[in-house]
Amino acid sequence: MAVKTFTAGEVLNASDTNTYLANGGLVYVKSTTVGAGVASVAVSSAFLADYDNYLIIYTGGVLSAATNIRLQLGATTAGYYFSFIYNPYSSATVFANVNDNNGAIFSFVGAGNTNYARLTANVYNPFTAHRTAIATQYSDASNGGTGNGYLDNATSYTAFTLSPSTGTMTGGTITVYGYRKA
Repeated sequence: MAVKTFTAGEVLNASDTNTYLANGGLVYVKSTTVGAGVASVAVSSAFLADYDNYLIIYTGGVLSAATNIRLQLGATTAGYYFSFIYNPYSSATVFANVNDNNGAIFSFVGAGNTNYARLTANVYNPFTAHRTAIATQYSDASNGGTGNGYLDNATSYTAFTLSPSTGTMTGGTITVYGYRKA
């Protein structure tokens, strides 16, 4: 749908407002607060039939050690394919960490240490019975990068779990948004 341009003095009708607010953008689905010193956080009822694609953000917390954050869909522990490309902030050298079918999880979807924890991940088709894909932005104290992958099955998921690869997580909020269908 094309975006309507309103002009000065024009009447804004309720139908115009409802149409343009209902078509496009992110829609808040849910938030989960992370407890103190937890090894993982399960987020249930995160994926619904209402949306095909989702944005997951975790900020405001800390990790007990400098490490990456992992994401697992439902209880599935096999068939995760993921590629992570990064470079140090102090160098133009690019590195790749390929985790081809690493088994249980998507690795390197987020990062943190005793000062911060952050994760940004787009998840595609987790609720539909299609192969679920993921695209992430990674940033730790030394490196920045991106990750992309998929889960090699056709399972419908409603939940996911975040966990640090070592240590624990404390505080912050995990927020899930759905990409509104036009």
